[in-house]
Amino acid sequence: MTPTDRYAVMGNPIAHSKSPRIHAMFAQQTGQDMAYEAILVERGRFPEAVAEFHAAGGKGLNVTVPFKEEAWALADTRSARAERAGAVNTLVLNADGSRYGDNTDGVGLVRDLRDNLGLRLAGARILVVGAGGAARGILGALLAERPAWVTVANRTVPRAEHLAAAFADLGSVTACGLDALAGRTFDLVINATAASLSGEVPPLPPEVIRPGTVCYDLAYGARGETPFVAWARAHGAARAVDGLGMLVEQAAESFHLWRGVRPDTRPVIEALRAA
Repeated sequence: MTPTDRYAVMGNPIAHSKSPRIHAMFAQQTGQDMAYEAILVERGRFPEAVAEFHAAGGKGLNVTVPFKEEAWALADTRSARAERAGAVNTLVLNADGSRYGDNTDGVGLVRDLRDNLGLRLAGARILVVGAGGAARGILGALLAERPAWVTVANRTVPRAEHLAAAFADLGSVTACGLDALAGRTFDLVINATAASLSGEVPPLPPEVIRPGTVCYDLAYGARGETPFVAWARAHGAARAVDGLGMLVEQAAESFHLWRGVRPDTRPVIEALRAA
């Protein structure tokens, strides 16, 4: 009897992770013999943790905060989108000891926006708030949908400018500070900051929201809506959505990379929302 294939998600913190439940539902739905666990890794021990999991026969890993940049460095080969993002959230652990790194965050976001929420991204005016790793992970996928433009706004303007310049060859992307958003409106506002995780909202001028604006938080609320979603609703957004759908969609892309089969994400998203 062949042993069950082992997968895991590594991060710190990790207790809150919904990934084990998501992948268990994917495995049941598609008839895959696999186990998936959450592993808390001490800062400074990520390379050792990956090596130990790989040596013990592990087949693949998801990687979350704060180890995505380290995962990028540990990958022997990488997808073009991971190369550009400078971060890896999915590792394929090969039998020959090599590791392949991918970043499924951007495609996960776009699938949730386009396929689940029915948004038309082509020609849209998009605001991305934040210029850290989360923003870097989604910009390429957003620009591939050919929006009118993407504006990256950040408290520290040089960081936004550096990020915009790194993706300028893919489409129209500009940078500014948060205060420079006064008087501007957008079709889609994406919160790519970590503010929601600490119960805060980025200091955005409310006029970025017009009657038809959709607001999307890359974070998801463990209990109820995130502070950004609540702020967006209060200021008249047409829709305000957290990142639970993106979480499931990026997981589905990882699952497909590992198992060669694509799960149906809708019942999984519905089950998580109901819970």
